Amino acid sequence: MSVASSLKKLVSGVILDLDGTLLNTDALVGGVMNVFLVKYGKQWDGREVHKILGKTHIEASAVVVQEYGLPCSTEEFMSEITPMFSEQWCKVKALPGASRLIKHLSDHKVPMALASNSSKANIDAKIKFHQGWKESFSVIIGGDEVRAGKPSPDIFLEAANRLNIEPSHCLVIEDSVPGVTGGKAAGMQVVAVPSIPKQSDLFTAADDLINSLLDLHPEKWGLPPFEDWIEGTLPIEPWHIGGPVIKGYGRGSKVLGIPTANLSTEGYSDLLSQYPSGVYFGWAGLSTRGIYKMAMSVGWNPYFNNNEKTIEPWLLHEFKDDFYGEDLRLVIVGYIRPEANFSTLESLIAKIHEDGRVAEKALDLPLYSKYKDDPFLRSSSL
Repeated sequence: MSVASSLKKLVSGVILDLDGTLLNTDALVGGVMNVFLVKYGKQWDGREVHKILGKTHIEASAVVVQEYGLPCSTEEFMSEITPMFSEQWCKVKALPGASRLIKHLSDHKVPMALASNSSKANIDAKIKFHQGWKESFSVIIGGDEVRAGKPSPDIFLEAANRLNIEPSHCLVIEDSVPGVTGGKAAGMQVVAVPSIPKQSDLFTAADDLINSLLDLHPEKWGLPPFEDWIEGTLPIEPWHIGGPVIKGYGRGSKVLGIPTANLSTEGYSDLLSQYPSGVYFGWAGLSTRGIYKMAMSVGWNPYFNNNEKTIEPWLLHEFKDDFYGEDLRLVIVGYIRPEANFSTLESLIAKIHEDGRVAEKALDLPLYSKYKDDPFLRSSSL
C-alpha cells in the first residue's frame, strides 16, 4: 500500500462522498430492504452489500433484482423502493467525526465539494436534516449530473472544475472501492474509510487508509490540523450501554492479565454500527459496587480475529472477585485510538496498559469527570 507517515502532496480542496462516508445509510438499507422483500417471500441478509456499495441507484437496484431473483424490472423496483427510502432519510445519523470534519474545514475556509453517486435530489433530501452541512459545501454534485458515476473519474473531475482547483490538489475521502478507484483515476489524493469491516485489503490503491473520520489527520495533507484532542483523547458525544456482565473469551485475565467485564451485544447491533471499532473510555457503574473509571475496546480484536464485533470494558480497579451477572452500565465519553493489530502478544498487552493510563489521567479532567454523576450509571435495572 502507498500509505506513508510523511506529508503527502499539499491539497487545496476536499471532495467528500456521502453515503457510508458522512452518513450511516448502510444501517438504513437493511431495514428498508427487509420490509420490501417480505412480500416476495425473501429476506435481506446483507450478502449483496459489497456488490452495491458505491454504485449508482440504478446499478445497485439492478444487482438486488438479479441476485434475489425478483419478478420485477429494475425500473419497477426503483419506483417502489425510492419512496420507502425517502421516508427514512430523516432518521439517518451522521457517522462519528462527520459533522466535526465538515465544521472544521468550513471554519478554516477550505473549499469542499460533496460528490455522490446518489441523485442530486436524494443528496439534498438526505443532508437537509443535518444542520450546517448544505451551507458548508461550495459544490454538491449527484451521479445524475455526470456522464458516468463512480468508478468513473467524471464526478471528481467535475467537482474539481466547479471548485476551480487542479485535480492533483484535491483530496478525496471515500468509503467504497468504486469511489477510491474514481478518485485515483481523476489524479487526486484519496483517503479510504472502509464502511465494510475487515476489508482493508481491497483499498490498496488509496493513498491513506483510516478506520474512521475520527482518525483523519488533515495536517498530513497540508490542511489545518484539528485542535480538539486533549491529553491524547478526543471528546465525543456521550453514549450509553449496559447489561449483565457475561463470560467472554477467557482471555482477559488468563491471557492479557486484564480482567475485562464483557457485555453482550444482543440488542445493541444498531448502536454498535454507529461507532467505529477502536479504544474508548468513560465511566462504569456496577449495581452493587460503585462507579469506576474504564477503558473499552469495541471491535473485532484483530490479534484474536473475532468473528463478531464485541464490547470489552476494562474497569480500572483491582477487584478481589468476579462479578459475572451483575448489572454493568457504561457512559462512554471519549476516544483514544483506532483498533489495531499487533505482531506479538507482549506489544498488545503494552498498548492496552498504555490505553489504561491515558484513560485514567484523562478522566480526572473536568471535561470528563463530570460524567461520573450521570444518573444512568446508578440505575438499578435496564
